[in-house]
Amino acid sequence: MSRRVALRAWVLCWLVLVWDLLWGKLSVANIVGGLAVAVLIIVLLPLPVVPVEGRLHPLSLARFVVQVGWYLAVSSVQMAWLAIKPGPPPKSAVLRAQLAIKSDLVLALAVNTINLIPGTIVVDIDQSRRTVYVHVLDVGSAEAVTRFHHEIAVIERLLITSFERDADWQPATEERA
Repeated sequence: MSRRVALRAWVLCWLVLVWDLLWGKLSVANIVGGLAVAVLIIVLLPLPVVPVEGRLHPLSLARFVVQVGWYLAVSSVQMAWLAIKPGPPPKSAVLRAQLAIKSDLVLALAVNTINLIPGTIVVDIDQSRRTVYVHVLDVGSAEAVTRFHHEIAVIERLLITSFERDADWQPATEERA
């Protein structure tokens, strides 16, 4: 089975699942209705081809998920403390981070991951230079800036080991996409 057929089958199953979850009741009628709606969506609104150049490494991806979960928990506690602590508002800044990510798809995943972490939001992306500009709350010290750059480096390293190892890297072609 080609990658394209497998992707379409996955999207079809996902759409049927979402349809059934939205109805809140699993029944034959809902499954058939979801299948009909999913086929219409796939035929009338096809997704663009997304180039995939690397291979997925599940163990590295699991480490990525755990690490990002940790960052989410720690940042949530820090943001909650900043919201309730007395005193002036925290200093914020736009910091630049250079990424060594090759794929646009993985770059988008990195940007979305950074946006998920409380206290950070990507405000600009220089796609050709692989540079992101991130608005960061509470950067009143050099340690906070260093911590930010360390977190970005960890996210970048884990994404590369999950999706872009040099041994697996090949430029995308229409057939492989």
